[in-house]
Amino acid sequence: MKTYHWTILLLAAALIAVSYRLATNSNSNTESSAGAENTETGNAAIECIMTRASVRQYTDKEISDSVTEKILRAGMAAPTARNSQPWEFVVITEQPLRDSLNAALPYAKMLESAKLAIVVCGNMDKALEGDARDNWILDCSAASENMLLAAHALGVGGVWCGVYPSKERAEGITRALNLPTNLIPLNVLSFGYPEKKPAVKDKWDTTKIHYNKF
Repeated sequence: MKTYHWTILLLAAALIAVSYRLATNSNSNTESSAGAENTETGNAAIECIMTRASVRQYTDKEISDSVTEKILRAGMAAPTARNSQPWEFVVITEQPLRDSLNAALPYAKMLESAKLAIVVCGNMDKALEGDARDNWILDCSAASENMLLAAHALGVGGVWCGVYPSKERAEGITRALNLPTNLIPLNVLSFGYPEKKPAVKDKWDTTKIHYNKF
């Protein structure tokens, strides 16, 4: 009878050990899989950032509404001071309007062949007060970069055409789009599918990196 009891105990102990090992291996495999997925996603994000380049020549392929919305959603996902979100986006899908923007800017000839333009504006009614008022420039710049990166990730080329702080350019864009007085155009983002793969510039420069003190 004692032998029987010992046999049962040994079998139970062996079963517990096997179950523990299986559970540990399962958790390890799950963690490894999650880690691999995170690494892959991270590498893809870094690759998108490092390979983005300004694109000024486009094909005749149209940009769909769904792609345009993804680009805009990326812009609105940008961080802002105190979550003020002091931006407005004017989406230009009509060629005559893109031509009028081109006429108002000295270096925007690419708008002639662009299939989409987005004018990023700062909304002064939502801008912070006092010394923090100019934060709208930072917020709208972050949104602009998000949109350029999102476009690149979706296979769409883009380029930033500066407007602000040039008073002449800002007035030209305001007239062309009949913008209300509370909006200041920061830039015009020109988009289209690249005619050719753009050259990527290597901007890595260790001489511009300073740790702790200059």
